[in-house]
This record gives sequence, C-alpha cells and structure tokens, in this order.
Amino acid sequence: MASQALLPEADRTRRKGVAAFLVICFGASWAYVFTARFVCGLSLVNPLVQLPFGLMPAIAATVVRRWVTREGFADSGLRLRLRSAWPYYLLAWLGPLALTAATMGLAAALGLWTPDFTPLREFAGGMPAWAFIVVLMLVLPLLTPVYGGEEFGWTSYLRPRLSPGRSAKATVITGLIWASWHYPLAFVGYVEFSDVLIGLLAWTISFQFQEALLAWLYVRSGSVWVVSLAHAGNNMVLSLISGILLSEGAGLEATPVTLLMTAPMAVVCAVLALRGKRRPREGGMPGPVPQPAVRS
Repeated sequence: MASQALLPEADRTRRKGVAAFLVICFGASWAYVFTARFVCGLSLVNPLVQLPFGLMPAIAATVVRRWVTREGFADSGLRLRLRSAWPYYLLAWLGPLALTAATMGLAAALGLWTPDFTPLREFAGGMPAWAFIVVLMLVLPLLTPVYGGEEFGWTSYLRPRLSPGRSAKATVITGLIWASWHYPLAFVGYVEFSDVLIGLLAWTISFQFQEALLAWLYVRSGSVWVVSLAHAGNNMVLSLISGILLSEGAGLEATPVTLLMTAPMAVVCAVLALRGKRRPREGGMPGPVPQPAVRS
C-alpha cells in the first residue's frame, strides 16, 4: 500500500484504467462466449454470434476512458488521417493478400500443398477463385469498423498504457493478452486443434507477430482505422483463404496452418526490426506512443 501511495497520480490512474479494462473485457467476453455456446446452444462460427465478443474490447475501452479514468478520447486514434496515412491504408489493405501468397508459396515449397484452387471455388459457390478474392478485397473496407471493435481496445487503448516508454515490452505483453483472450474459442467449436496445448501455443506465437505488425502500422499512421483494416484483411483474406486451401484442400490441421501463416509475418517483423536498427529515426518496430495528460 505504501508503494502505491508513492506512485504519481497519472501512473496510478493508468494502472487503474488497465486493470478495469482487463476485468471488463475478459469478464464480459468470456461470460458471453460460454453462455452463447453452452446455455443458448449458438455456434461461434456464426459471424453474428461472434460480433458481441469482437466488440467487447472497444466497449471496455470506452467505459474506462469515459467513466473510470475520465481521460477522454484525444489519443484514441479515431481520426481517419487519409491525407497523411494513405500509404499505410494501402499497405494494410494489400498486405494480407501478399502474406496469403507467401503462405501458399511456402506450403507448396514444403510439399504440403499442390496448387489447386478448386476448394476456394467450391466455397464461393462456383465463383472463379480470382473473382472471389477480388470480392473479399472490396469488402475489407466495409468490415473495417467491425474489426475496430478489437483494435480500439488492444492497440489504441491497452498497448500504449502497459509499459510506457518500453515499446517492445508493451507489444509482447499486448500480444500475450490478446492471444489469451481468444483461448475460449478453442473450446467452443470455433477452431479445432488436434492437440489443444500445442495449438494454443502456435496461436499465441501467431498473435505476437500480428500485434507487432499492427502496432507498427498504428504508430506510423496514427489512426486506429488503418490497424482495423489490416485486422480485417488478416481474418477475411489471410486466414480465410489459407484455411480453405490448406485445411479443406490439403487436409492440414489447424496448428500447421497457423504456423504456415505465421512464418511470413515473422519474416516481415524481422525485416522491420533490422531496418529499425539501421535507421532508428525513420523505421523499425513500433516506438513509444506519447501519453496524454490524465484528467481527474
């Protein structure tokens, strides 16, 4: 208690906000998932059933900003910043497609997948694979606000407050928290791992690299909508297309599919990290986000 009393008011408020955010987000999200599945008998594979779960981080961040810390939304990244951030919007839009191509190329090089897009065409109801991919790419901007439900919580609110001034540490912790928040989905039919422990470990590694890339985009664009667009692409392009072609087409289980998708992300993160060491003022992995003054 004595150590708490010695903390500056702004730091106590920050810690209070983080704790409240985690309690609200995890408590409400997990309660909803298990209630929806085991009480109401709903399938979490249904996007509409998933929606409250996906919006909970934004709800938690809003409650904390407005009523717990009362710091407001000045640093929430809600501005579009189209004029200054358009290169990052383009990268967030096209990046997941490039990662998908790299994932499938890696699978083919390892002999795990023989190029065959029939499963994709069947999933799309007979639509040519290329046309289905074009449709997905056009839909991504429309889905960006939905995925903002997570990014407004994780990347905009939580990450800058976990370890101010220590960007890499904050990113790693955010990735771990974000991954663990998803863990209940492995027990309600959303994803099927043949070995749950190994599957969750692979999932956690994947979330770490995803968070590093999302944080990089957020720090440089200053807009949560850039990150939300990239998140939409990760789910609706990288995960969906790779899952269809590698799981349904090549018969791979969820864990190797997850690792195959993670490998290109790891390479990109490594390149950004090396670039940051060579030119620390111009690039690299995410830097610290200035902290706003906390209003009482």
